[in-house]
Amino acid sequence: MRYGFITCVELGLSCMEAIYESGSNLELVITLNDDKASQKSGRVYLDEFCKKHKVDLVKCDHVNDPHVSNAILKENIDWLFIIGWSQIAGDAVLEVAKYGTLGMHPTLLPEGRGRAPVPWAIIKGLQKTGVSLFKLDTGVDTGLIGAQIEIPLDPAEDAASLYGKVNHAQSQLMRKAIHLLENNEMAFQVQDESKATFWPGRKPEDGRLDLSGSVIDAERLVRAVTHPYPGAFIHKDGIKIVIWKAVAVDDSFKGQTLTFPDGMLGLIDFDEYPDN
Repeated sequence: MRYGFITCVELGLSCMEAIYESGSNLELVITLNDDKASQKSGRVYLDEFCKKHKVDLVKCDHVNDPHVSNAILKENIDWLFIIGWSQIAGDAVLEVAKYGTLGMHPTLLPEGRGRAPVPWAIIKGLQKTGVSLFKLDTGVDTGLIGAQIEIPLDPAEDAASLYGKVNHAQSQLMRKAIHLLENNEMAFQVQDESKATFWPGRKPEDGRLDLSGSVIDAERLVRAVTHPYPGAFIHKDGIKIVIWKAVAVDDSFKGQTLTFPDGMLGLIDFDEYPDN
């Protein structure tokens, strides 16, 4: 099989490394132009990786630039991976590889289509989430599912710990996918639309705690938007309190607390800033 890969973030790099760990290799890597990439949070340079593995590297401002699809066609790519890429690829890119284009999404599709899958899994109090490998189409995370891996969530799971689990699971899933593709054993399944849910994107202001709500919901929100996110927060007595870690407590707790109708939240790690 001849594989191509489009990415510009660490997660994509980890998945590319997993391909080589599986004994396969890449024929083509596509990433952002350096000046464009410098404006993207969390981006990585892939020059050294491509030099090490002697693989062609093509850079672009947008994935739908004509030279991108031309490069995929020139290299006779069988399967194209697009992972960790925010731009939406058009048909000219999705359909140019011989067998199609594959992506990954960190939920157990069809649950959790859309954005912010790590925070939402915690906010919703899920006991498990996962990673799905699926065939990209023009919909939002709607394509045929090729393989999935479940990720159990601990009761105290936070954004940082879940990110670590997702990264590990995606590399594991990539190794599994390469084995299936190389042996023509990938059995694609249509998603069950009756079980589909859509999770919207989140903004920093969505981290505001609601003191009229549940302490359970507040504690989940703190865990969901802690580092690397901007954090949960509340404005109190002219101070903005940004909360990184908190737990439900009783009257014996000696530190600073927030009171909710059904209990108290004890602040473990937080920063305070004067309100502007």
